[in-house]
Amino acid sequence: MPHGHAALRKRCEAILSQLELRNPFSLEELCSRIAEQRGRPLRLHPLPEEAARSGVCGLWVGTESVDHVFYEARTSRPHQEHIVLHELGHILFGHNFLAGAESGGGYPTALGRTDYTTREEQEAEMLASLIRTKAGALPLGREPDGTLERLGSALGVRSSDAG
Repeated sequence: MPHGHAALRKRCEAILSQLELRNPFSLEELCSRIAEQRGRPLRLHPLPEEAARSGVCGLWVGTESVDHVFYEARTSRPHQEHIVLHELGHILFGHNFLAGAESGGGYPTALGRTDYTTREEQEAEMLASLIRTKAGALPLGREPDGTLERLGSALGVRSSDAG
């Protein structure tokens, strides 16, 4: 399995190398750039409670004209961002499970995140983690100071999130 993990990481790093991530990281800015690159709006929405109760914490619904990314609202801001980054991973990888969507057949793409057993889910999850790692959680590239800040950095929590 180590070979599979290395190949997965290589696929993710190829996409990651095409992203212009800035420090400090802005999810909204990344979404805007992806929307511009795709030539269509990308809208973020909290998941309806019914969907969240069903075990889904993130969902991408793509139509021919707009991408909708839904995230669990009843969780921390860093976790919400990770959920959105996971769904952006599906978009950036071009994952598409419904026949006809790529050929302009008018079928929407709908990917819901409940587990990580498929290659597509593993790709999206690793890409989300690598984006967070590359973007960094520290303002202006300075190193973490103290145990609490290093722990926050490792967890993806910026000092501005803590206030």
